[in-house]
Amino acid sequence: MPVNARLLSLLRRGEGENVEFKEFLNSYHLREGRFQSLACQMSHRLIMGRGKAIYVVGVSDSGELKGISRQAFDETIGVLERLAGEVGAFLSSVEEFEVGGGVVGIVEIQKKHAGKERILIGTAGHVDHGKSTLVGCLITGKADDGDGATRIYLDVLKHEIERGLSADISFAVLGFRKGKPIRMKNPLNKREKAEVVEKAEKLISFVDTVGHEPWLRTTIRGLLGQKIDYGLLVVAANDGVMRTTKEHLGIMLAMDLPVIIAITKSDMVEESKVKEVLSSLSALLRSVGRLPYHVRNEEDIFRASELVHSKPVVPIVVTSAVTLEGYDLLELLLYNLRPRKRARDDFLMYIDRLYRVSGVGTVVSGCVRSGEIREGEEVFIGPFHDGSFRKVRVQSMEMHYYRVERAEAGDIVGIAVKPVEFDELRRGMVLSKREPKAVWEFDANVIVFSHPTRIRRGYEPVIHVETIAETVVFEDMDKEYLKAGDRGKVRIRFKYNPHHVFEGQKFIFREGRSKGVGEILRVYS
Repeated sequence: MPVNARLLSLLRRGEGENVEFKEFLNSYHLREGRFQSLACQMSHRLIMGRGKAIYVVGVSDSGELKGISRQAFDETIGVLERLAGEVGAFLSSVEEFEVGGGVVGIVEIQKKHAGKERILIGTAGHVDHGKSTLVGCLITGKADDGDGATRIYLDVLKHEIERGLSADISFAVLGFRKGKPIRMKNPLNKREKAEVVEKAEKLISFVDTVGHEPWLRTTIRGLLGQKIDYGLLVVAANDGVMRTTKEHLGIMLAMDLPVIIAITKSDMVEESKVKEVLSSLSALLRSVGRLPYHVRNEEDIFRASELVHSKPVVPIVVTSAVTLEGYDLLELLLYNLRPRKRARDDFLMYIDRLYRVSGVGTVVSGCVRSGEIREGEEVFIGPFHDGSFRKVRVQSMEMHYYRVERAEAGDIVGIAVKPVEFDELRRGMVLSKREPKAVWEFDANVIVFSHPTRIRRGYEPVIHVETIAETVVFEDMDKEYLKAGDRGKVRIRFKYNPHHVFEGQKFIFREGRSKGVGEILRVYS
């Protein structure tokens, strides 16, 4: 096979990032000291390439085409396989080219998907109560300056930074190795995030939502659209329980999530005020059937981490981002949390975000709801407006900027898919191994939390289920009307587009200050 443009491009760029030149490797390179040195080099290349490294074989260190014998080439491939196995990787592809009677090759190496324990936590709470600052301090280990300096690691939009208010969902990752947190100097650095994913034995992924009331739909999307294991409700000691606090707690409980509460800004108030907030939180939790558990020391942690898993108990940790009070307890609590059971059904992922990436094409991201997916597999994507689904191929995947060849339930991943155009897709579509059903109508049991008057047939709220946010119509009801506090059975129809929904899914509906929850009973294709 003649030299191609990709090989020439690699040679022109030279070594660096995740690219390594090797003329040949043989039994000499398997000697203990030399082998370990080369294994460290490969591990570095994999980290730099976010899980992918490229070795160009049969060229000098300077990039001069040499060409080696078939025997030398095969021996080199064998050594690379040994090295890859040593660092938990594998050879994903080998391309060969004839050069001057010899062989030159491009070898791609990918990190194997490690069996890491993963937990997904959604943060919520009133605006300016310190959600982003709390997460920023956790992942860096740095104290805040009292003015939200660590918040910048999660607020990445220009107007978010200028106003000090989060306006969209952001993601962060905290890794643990041998029970200790892996700190990041700059969590905005993609390589640092990738390195955490590479090194960690346990990963805590944060979905940081929005506290400002006008963006409630974004908060709902964050808590419903990802397969959250636990909800982390943040309450500032200087403000205490607010209406948004109650609203966000209600969403978590409606979604049947175990809840943890962090009281922030304890450095700004007297101890008596902290006790007052603890008391009001305890009363709120008891009113909704949950038991507060004030975590004061390490002994409390182990009991709380077991009890919260069964949901009735809500651990409460008092913290300060300025003094880092309580952060050791919160970290230990997070480390001791157990993942919740994942669905073992076929692969299904709801699309949360869409990207058009230069050189890659269309990328969809979201949290894997069930099953697993591998690079190169074909999946269905849709439904499109006519209710159809199309087959696409998974070209590549990344998790927190780290290249992976497999993703499973609970992973937040970006997936490059072809062939499909960016403009054809929308949030709320699904990727699935089995061809799903497109649904226009379904029956559901609903509970109305708040509504100023009476809900009748023809009512048009926005429904939130998974990452879907769509106007629906209440077509039929088993009662003449529903008011605040009522339960009922309703036939619901999507107004603009069909979606893939199924029996047992829970949802939230809202319209202005009117809110309610429901569960899908039956779908109609």
